[in-house]
Amino acid sequence: MDEELLTIGTFAARARLSAKALRLYDRLGLLTPARVDETSGYRYYRAAQIEQARLVALLRQLDMPLARIAEVIAADGRTAAGLLAAYWADVEARTAGQRTLAAYLCGRLSGGNPAMHETFTVETVEVPEQVVITETRHVLADELPAWIGASLGRLEEAARECGGVTGAPYVVYHSEVSMESDGPAEACVPVADEAAARAWAEAHGRNWQTRVRVEPAMRLAYTRIGKAQVAHPQILAAFEAVEEWIRERGLEPAAACREVYFADWDAAGPDDPVCDVAFPVR
Repeated sequence: MDEELLTIGTFAARARLSAKALRLYDRLGLLTPARVDETSGYRYYRAAQIEQARLVALLRQLDMPLARIAEVIAADGRTAAGLLAAYWADVEARTAGQRTLAAYLCGRLSGGNPAMHETFTVETVEVPEQVVITETRHVLADELPAWIGASLGRLEEAARECGGVTGAPYVVYHSEVSMESDGPAEACVPVADEAAARAWAEAHGRNWQTRVRVEPAMRLAYTRIGKAQVAHPQILAAFEAVEEWIRERGLEPAAACREVYFADWDAAGPDDPVCDVAFPVR
């Protein structure tokens, strides 16, 4: 046998891994033996593979998905480091969101939400009938911010062909949007010319699930929130505050809840008001 090759036992000891782990890495395509004996099935490795074996083990300790581990070990040093940094930035963002959600749930479970609801001022406003062009999508909570920005941008661009924008754009939630429930959500932009809007929808509806509808006049119960409060799960407290206000006054929701965006999102600071969390009521 070639002296450069190590048995799986020797290689495992030098790599400070178990033979079971090495067989798993082989099965997953993360660390292939240099040679497999056709008769016995014994695996043999080169000493130069030790560093890769240790790297795979360390990346698995970061809970990195197997597909991303494969990308890292296939890349050169600087590219691999960039891939790892990008992965860890995703982990930290997800952890920050989970930390916020845990704090929100702790307050909810401890009965702290009623006091928190008092920080929201709920008012009502009468909204006239509107012609709106819309885009509907099944979307999960982590996909929602990117989709809202993109869809409202497309619709506001399209509004130029429909007589122009006549009111604040908004998003309607026809069913729950969470990490497990995908709505659907509907992005809406009010426009001036119904006939032109229907012609636009006929031409583009298949591409983005767009349509035109006439939103009836309605009364909205709403609370105004700042940019930092729009993030999930902070925004849940605003929705709950409006729902509680509606119940206390003996009103009923008349249609699906919505977020109305009335400010320049990119120009707004964290504390600047940008959105109304609203429920049509009767």
